[in-house]
Amino acid sequence: MVERRIITVDANEAVASVAYRSNEVIAIYPITPSAVMGELAEEWATMGRKNLWGQIPDVVEMQSEAGAIGTVHGALQTGALSTTFTASQGLLLMIPNLYKIAGELTSFCMHVSARTVATHALSIFGDHSDVMAVRQTGMGLLCSGNAQEAQDLACLGQATSLKARVPFIHFFDGFRTSHQIDKLTELGDGELAEMLDPDLVAAHRARALNPDNPVIRGSSQNPDTFFQMQEARNPYYDDCPDILQGEMDRFAELTGRHYHLFDYCGHAEAEQIIITMGSSSEAADETAAMLNAKGAKCGVLKVRLFRPFSLSHFIDALPASVKSIAVLDRTKEHGSLGEPLYQDVVTALAQARAAGTTALDPKIIGGRYGLSSKEFTPQMVSAIFNELKADKSKPKFTVGIIDDVTHLSLAEDTSLEMDRSDLKRAIFYGLGSDGTVGANKNSIKIISEATGEFAQGYFVYDSKKAGSTTTSHLRFSPTPIQSTYLIQKAEFVACHQWNFIGKVDVLERAMTGATFLLNSPHGADGTWDHLPGPVQQEIIDKKLKVYVIDAARVAAEAGMGRRINTVMQTCFFAISDIMPKDEAIAHIKAAIEKTYGEKGRKIVEMNFAAVDAARDHLEEMPVPKVAGSLIEIPPPVADHAPDFVKRVTGMMLAGKGDLLPVSALPVDGTWPMGTTRWEKRNLAPDIPTWIPELCIQCNKCALVCPHAAIRVKAYDPKNLVGAPAQFLSMDYKGKEFGDVKYTVQVAPEDCTGCTLCVKVCPGIDKQNPGRLSLEMTPQPALVEAERQSWDFFLGLPEADRTKLRPNVKMSQFGQPLFEFSGACSGCGETPYIKLITQLYGDRLLIANATGCSSIFGGNLPTTPYATNADGRGPAWANSLFEDNAEFGLGFRLALDKHADRARMLLAENEDGLGAVIVGDILDARQVQDAVTGSDIIYHFAGLADMEAATSTPMEPVQANIVGSVHIMEAAVNAQIKRLIYAS
Repeated sequence: MVERRIITVDANEAVASVAYRSNEVIAIYPITPSAVMGELAEEWATMGRKNLWGQIPDVVEMQSEAGAIGTVHGALQTGALSTTFTASQGLLLMIPNLYKIAGELTSFCMHVSARTVATHALSIFGDHSDVMAVRQTGMGLLCSGNAQEAQDLACLGQATSLKARVPFIHFFDGFRTSHQIDKLTELGDGELAEMLDPDLVAAHRARALNPDNPVIRGSSQNPDTFFQMQEARNPYYDDCPDILQGEMDRFAELTGRHYHLFDYCGHAEAEQIIITMGSSSEAADETAAMLNAKGAKCGVLKVRLFRPFSLSHFIDALPASVKSIAVLDRTKEHGSLGEPLYQDVVTALAQARAAGTTALDPKIIGGRYGLSSKEFTPQMVSAIFNELKADKSKPKFTVGIIDDVTHLSLAEDTSLEMDRSDLKRAIFYGLGSDGTVGANKNSIKIISEATGEFAQGYFVYDSKKAGSTTTSHLRFSPTPIQSTYLIQKAEFVACHQWNFIGKVDVLERAMTGATFLLNSPHGADGTWDHLPGPVQQEIIDKKLKVYVIDAARVAAEAGMGRRINTVMQTCFFAISDIMPKDEAIAHIKAAIEKTYGEKGRKIVEMNFAAVDAARDHLEEMPVPKVAGSLIEIPPPVADHAPDFVKRVTGMMLAGKGDLLPVSALPVDGTWPMGTTRWEKRNLAPDIPTWIPELCIQCNKCALVCPHAAIRVKAYDPKNLVGAPAQFLSMDYKGKEFGDVKYTVQVAPEDCTGCTLCVKVCPGIDKQNPGRLSLEMTPQPALVEAERQSWDFFLGLPEADRTKLRPNVKMSQFGQPLFEFSGACSGCGETPYIKLITQLYGDRLLIANATGCSSIFGGNLPTTPYATNADGRGPAWANSLFEDNAEFGLGFRLALDKHADRARMLLAENEDGLGAVIVGDILDARQVQDAVTGSDIIYHFAGLADMEAATSTPMEPVQANIVGSVHIMEAAVNAQIKRLIYAS
């Protein structure tokens, strides 16, 4: 009997394992969320791990996804078994080669963690828009719904392609499947080898290019033959579905796990059916089972083979009782009558009726769901089944959003509750990079392996680089878990960061009687009085059992610094009753030994100490019967924020973005500037405080600050009228501005506590060299006073730019137009971007490549590029990663063309404008902000105003037309206004 190993992994790892063992050449290029598959393959190759044939696969990282598929194409053509991994734009870059590979009937299976294709905005999250964009290439499309299926279908795709010669794209949902940790049965080497027929592998090699038996492949053809050869491949695609089903049947005999091209689940006499593919099929199946238990007659048809679409297998899978069908697509095709799967289902039934192979004529409606990893819940599934029962159903619909524009959305069935008594659920709120996610991944494996229970872990991140909220959703059960959606009610909730209280609704998903674990600096006796009133009331109303620990102090005393993950993990096992406490602690220490053993005994012992101290310092907090706190929960953004920020950005910051209706959002991806100033993340446990008597006014602190959270100003002393009592200033030591005051000020709620400003500070106390002009001080005690000082500081006038010079010190008196980004604490890139905006921000156009700079520069809900008092600032746009140079070239060409047109128009209208004005504009030196001598700056209301003044037809332009020729938003009239600044 084959010994089968149970493992707890995500789909990326499960698929990568099969792909690595069944291939010889693996060409990769990283793109989220598929990058993990390539990284694992590279790691295994470095470790010397061998494939099924006793060789270490060649894993080569290329310069782009186009390069990766080109390499794969070449390797396949010369007889190697080869694969790659990708998603989103990466897959689209492979399209030309995919046509070639399919056209040459090349045995090949690649793996895609399906992800949103960038349109009005980039999204790193999952839907099917990428794989649907390649369905015309001739590649087979094979879809998995969970990690077990992903592993198994990775094998089946490879085996079928070897036999059918139709190449496959095996895909599964990005993040929801690719990153969800599940318990599954590993496909052993013996089973995998059994599925890959050696004769078929030999046949693949025999088709390789070989000078001993040379052929020409990839010729250039004329109209006389091309069409026929396209049709010549029809039999291969006709036979492919049966071949795949045959391989699925063989796989079932080998492993006991059964798959079909279309798998029906539900009532034997179902009247309402949902047809879908991917992870949504799991949630739909689970919901249908619950509804059927209550008397419904509904079912779910899971599509595994989307291309080639098999008419006969599809019709055979449909129950004869079906009266109405909802087809779900996880993509949007603007302008189409319906999305791809819907169109195929409608076509299939029409063709089957025309051929007389079925009499079924159900009502068919099509719906969109889950774009960019939007949640797909049982309440939405129930709403779809209800719509199918309606006398007049919407022919096209959406779920998961509120569409108040085209009114296609279905309201969720809020009456439905998924009640599973055998399921244990836990939610953890952590901070990006605080170790919470890593600890929870470790906990899942401990529980799964020690208890034998099924386990599931899903981790919600936003797309900020660091410092964002992470939410871990853990489920445990003695039976399989199909819940491919976020936990709605949990028996255990943990908040790993005190500053989330009142900012994140961490108790929203806590069920009545749940256990609440809170990392608090106030201890069990003091925490209650520091909670906002609404939080106290929720704890009382839900009858929560509350435990408190000062994890930061425990970690620091154990020598762990800010890493609280081990402390909080220990507390979870101590109070959750998931497994016996002592057994859990033993597993935690074993995991520590395994993880840190190679780093030295000292590291291991520090972690052990943190575990033991966590047990000793964990306290239950007494909960009074009445909420007496006067602390209020502040609004997500300040009351004086712009209307859009309050209506839209504030909802997103509060984690309520799903509730925003369609009408609230921009239609073309254009968002307002400078919204990070309203976010106030409060990430820093300590912030820099300024000691004026030690300051040498070098401004290096402001220069190196990655987030523009520490700034300097020089200003007239009269501006100190009305300053807060704690506001600090000193006499300015330079001569550039005259007799003025000078201040260094920190933004207490925007600082990330990276300490770079302190490390670069040369202001040393000569009597005490360890004391600097800047020193880190605990933030909580300072935040209120420093917030007042910051607000006053912002009201001080900005420096006269005509007096600034491009050197370290003077550049920092320029207003930064890039502030409080979502970059990692201590980022080394953002200080340069900030400096560019200080020097040139009011006339800056940015063509941004996709990568870190696009995520911290243009990531919602807030954006860091800002405007000055005149409303001018950097204009920013992102295209793609791979065409950034060309995108920027387009900027340059357009601006040059605008300048040429401006010069032409000036010359054509010299008689009306005057030779002096025209000459001064065309000959202006345009070398600096400070204008001297005969240098002149002209402000225009744009070319449209010149058109009005000269009656010359022109196109309005909103860009600099000649260096310092700026555009004003409004002109006093339609005449060109001349402003001369004399030295």
